[in-house]
Amino acid sequence: MPRRPGLSARLKLTLSYAGFLLIAGALLLGVVWVFLLRYVPDNSRGLLGIAPNRYLLVRMFAPAAAVAMACLLVFGLLGGWMLAGRMLAPLTRIRDAARLAETGSLSHRIRMKGRQDEFRELSDAFDAMLEQVESHVAEQQRFAANASHELRTPLAISRALLDVARDDPTRDRGEIIERLHTANTRAIDLTEALLLLGRGDRGDFTREIVDLSLVAEEAAETLLPLAERRRITLDVTGVAARTSGSAELLLRMAANLVQNAIVHNHPADGSVTVHTGAYGDGSVLRVENTGCPLPPELLPTLTEPFRRGAERIRTGEHAGVGLGLAIVHSIVRAHDGTLELVPRPAGGLVATVRLPRTR
Repeated sequence: MPRRPGLSARLKLTLSYAGFLLIAGALLLGVVWVFLLRYVPDNSRGLLGIAPNRYLLVRMFAPAAAVAMACLLVFGLLGGWMLAGRMLAPLTRIRDAARLAETGSLSHRIRMKGRQDEFRELSDAFDAMLEQVESHVAEQQRFAANASHELRTPLAISRALLDVARDDPTRDRGEIIERLHTANTRAIDLTEALLLLGRGDRGDFTREIVDLSLVAEEAAETLLPLAERRRITLDVTGVAARTSGSAELLLRMAANLVQNAIVHNHPADGSVTVHTGAYGDGSVLRVENTGCPLPPELLPTLTEPFRRGAERIRTGEHAGVGLGLAIVHSIVRAHDGTLELVPRPAGGLVATVRLPRTR
């Protein structure tokens, strides 16, 4: 936004220092006048005719006072200019870093040295902000690249199938239509997942009282046919656990956790347990499933977009779009909660969601 030119902070501080010195000097002269000159007799007669009087002292004191005030003014301006420049030097570094960030250079850090003060706190806060912005921008760029790649695949398949249908009239149209339906369904699912992930990241939803136990029961009931086909035992236990948030988003969060637990339950004949309860001032939703052991280095990547487990990629069953746990993580953050993923010693995963409880 354009602004009219004004005085710099350094000049304002300089004038403030000089003005303070002048005021202090004037007060000092006033004190001298009140407590010294007022007691000098105002007559010219005295011992041998040379006794001091107020008139003579004022004539002698006024020029010296004017010179002192002028020296104070010069000293205040010069000293104030140097002191202000020294004091504002950290702000200059912060300003330069902000201008670098404005040009797109987010890797620069101020890293101001010295003892802790207001400027160092501002510098550290600015460095932390730059680090978060850089991480967020990198994540968004990586997410956009992955999303483009994932969307390109079903669209390319659809185009190839349409080319086959156009160039080979003898090809089975039913098979082509079925494969087109599958590719389009995957593209639609991916688009809906991206929209849901963006909605969770923005946090633009109406909050209401939600019981996680009812949400867990509804998610389990919806996914029960999938569990039965895979011969997975699905149990829901626990008590009422109320929180504040979007019922739709929290239902999607629970459904994604349960579906992830069912799909990654290898081999078959495993179990998935969904438990709700309260802890301290919060509510908890825990989904535990049996399965293959998970390497520790895989856990931090499970909530990243377009990350899929090795078993799901290998079998191709319920491959999804790779956004299940990323959506869960986004919804949990939007509800001021935490998501914890812990591998079971015997294999499988325990996903624990903690949300603030509503009294």
